[in-house]
Amino acid sequence: MTLRPGEVTVLVGPNGSGKSTLLRTVARLQRPRTAALVIDKDTDGLALSPREFSRHVALLTQGRPTPGGLTVRDVVEFGRYPYRGRWGKADPEGRTAVDRALALTGVQEFADRGVEHLSGGQLQRVWLAGCLAQETGVLLLDEPTTYLDLRYQVELLDLMRDLADDHGIAVGAVLHDLDQAAAVGDRIVLLHAGRIVADGLPEDVLTGERLTETYGIRIDVEPDPLTGRLRTRAIGRHHTRSERLSTLS
Repeated sequence: MTLRPGEVTVLVGPNGSGKSTLLRTVARLQRPRTAALVIDKDTDGLALSPREFSRHVALLTQGRPTPGGLTVRDVVEFGRYPYRGRWGKADPEGRTAVDRALALTGVQEFADRGVEHLSGGQLQRVWLAGCLAQETGVLLLDEPTTYLDLRYQVELLDLMRDLADDHGIAVGAVLHDLDQAAAVGDRIVLLHAGRIVADGLPEDVLTGERLTETYGIRIDVEPDPLTGRLRTRAIGRHHTRSERLSTLS
């Protein structure tokens, strides 16, 4: 798999298909047994020190703990770790980077609030701000819309596009919502049983036949009449019954 600057690549697939494992391997939280990890075409990502690597790649993981006794700004400032060096070396660009990250994620109004007093959705945005403060060329997001209400889901997807389009960042994200994946992704990587089964444009990967086979349930795909984007619909037993009744009537 290749993550390209200025593109949003979305990983989709059933539970247990290997999406998070692949993302964690790219982030060096798991060491690949047979694959290479190449950064900037010729840099061996596995040979870099942790500090050097974290200047290239940031990862928003699932289920981060809630730290106690820290403010939102304190947590976001953790993202500046790669630039401080040993013994708390000065980081002249740190304040600007943190302020920018707070603003991009909409949590600047909480900057001085203790994180233990935040909702799950607010805390998710704080952790994302910490990743943005890291100022890397690659941003990995593992189910970033978890805990977010509809408004902030949409805003986060917009932010992913802004980071790719306006800042040239290579964004890789795991999403379960296929419609969101089709809307935000330049490329879709479909996984099943630990393997990549398709990698390409949304309209080429997210076909009804391929999704039905991969997920083990009938999935219809059609273009949205208003936006032209792909829209998916999983058909369960009750949907099928409704269709039969509609046909009979």
